Amino acid sequence: MKTTVLAMILACALSAGAQEAAQSQTPPQPPPSAGGGGQQAAPEIKDPNEYNAYVGAIQQKDPTSKISALEAFLAQYPNSVMKTTALEQLMNTYLQAGNQPKVLETAKRVLTGESCNLRALALLTYLARQNVASGQNPQQNLADLAQYSGKGLECSKSGPKPAGMSADDYEKLKKQTSIIFTGGAGFAALQNKDNATAQTDLRAAVEAEPDDLQNVYPLAMSYLTANPPDFNNGIFFIARAANLAPASSSPQIIAYAQKVYKNYHGSVDDKWNQTLFCAKTTKQPQQGCPPEISKYTPPTPAQQAHDIVNGKTLEQIQQLSFGEWELVLSAGSPEDQDKVWNVIKNRPLQMEGTVISAHDVGDGASRTTEVQIAASEDDIEKKQADITLTMTGAIPPRQMPKLGDTLDFEGTPLDYTSPVHASSGATPAPSASSNATAPPTDAAAQANPGAAPAATTPGAPAQGAAPAAGAGGTTFMMTMEKGKLLQKAGTTPKKPTARRPTRRPQH
Repeated sequence: MKTTVLAMILACALSAGAQEAAQSQTPPQPPPSAGGGGQQAAPEIKDPNEYNAYVGAIQQKDPTSKISALEAFLAQYPNSVMKTTALEQLMNTYLQAGNQPKVLETAKRVLTGESCNLRALALLTYLARQNVASGQNPQQNLADLAQYSGKGLECSKSGPKPAGMSADDYEKLKKQTSIIFTGGAGFAALQNKDNATAQTDLRAAVEAEPDDLQNVYPLAMSYLTANPPDFNNGIFFIARAANLAPASSSPQIIAYAQKVYKNYHGSVDDKWNQTLFCAKTTKQPQQGCPPEISKYTPPTPAQQAHDIVNGKTLEQIQQLSFGEWELVLSAGSPEDQDKVWNVIKNRPLQMEGTVISAHDVGDGASRTTEVQIAASEDDIEKKQADITLTMTGAIPPRQMPKLGDTLDFEGTPLDYTSPVHASSGATPAPSASSNATAPPTDAAAQANPGAAPAATTPGAPAQGAAPAAGAGGTTFMMTMEKGKLLQKAGTTPKKPTARRPTRRPQH
């Protein structure tokens, strides 16, 4: 976009200068008599000295010399009828010289005398957009972008035609600059999270110039980040952007597009390849491009739980990961829960988990250690206990597990509480339920200052509690007794399974 836009702006201004420079072939003539009709007459310099200074300035070939001559002309003749044209020439000469601050300053000088000058507005819109995209003073440049693009759209609709410009040339100028204004306004709206306006303006820009990546890509984003997203338009234009992008950035766009596609459809299948292929030559969405793509509806947790145990033997259920057991016991039907619980209850299990807290309970001969453990992947990530393990005795202080330790252990499931199952109230023996709220180890307190003990964290059931089945906010907790620390688990445990929907493609 950069080369195309700047070349277009430069060509517009220089063509105007060339038109005026043509007058240098003859000295100033008296104005034509009234009543001739046709377009408004071009401004004409009356003073020969002023005329010669103007022509001498615009005919300079060296940019530095031209800048000096134009600045001198404007200083000497501040009220010249050719002031706007001279400023346009100066604006674009600064652009050629790469002096952006002076480009901005001169464009604003143009607008001071002619508030609807489309060339100056287009250049200011373009530069503000580039500065926003590159992160240069984004707040101010975003405000400038919205201001100049909005003014440009307004002037394109109702602004006066410049004196001396034919109606055809003016329409051509409006058509060329409208891409900058609509693209700029749409980009500003997208940054301001006004997706509806962004879609309208960017779509107009893309319809006018379908191969402009700097408008096609944000148009795709305006559809995909809307609430709710417009998937069909979004996936088409993101595929279009991937085709238009250079080889250095196309893979990143494709990777993002595939992620969006998978989130919507459930898998990346051949319809994505069809979309990417057809968007290479098709400039706007049409029948068959993109192909009809159905939205994937993930199974409910209860459906996932049923799928885990459906058709499995007792031995296969025993081989499931703890995360899979937890999902069935947390979301499954009573029948599906029984299939798991009847296999694992009262059976010694060797497992691995992450320590959340550990502390001693009871006194004298009944003294033992209670360890809060996270065993499923989800709960490990959340640092939330899903197992309360009561050891066979007290763990010596030097061997006491610490917060965050990976622990190999053995325990026998005694009971569990979940959103769909109330605890039976069974407690391990020996046990002291009054110590269920004992404080965590020092390590736990240091890692999470001010945190409540794991057993009394909001939403987590206290030991032996019996909330109503399906009670809101109830988290999963399995109670295990006869706990033992293992140097090494007897069987290498499977990686815990997260309770996330397994996506399935819909055709």
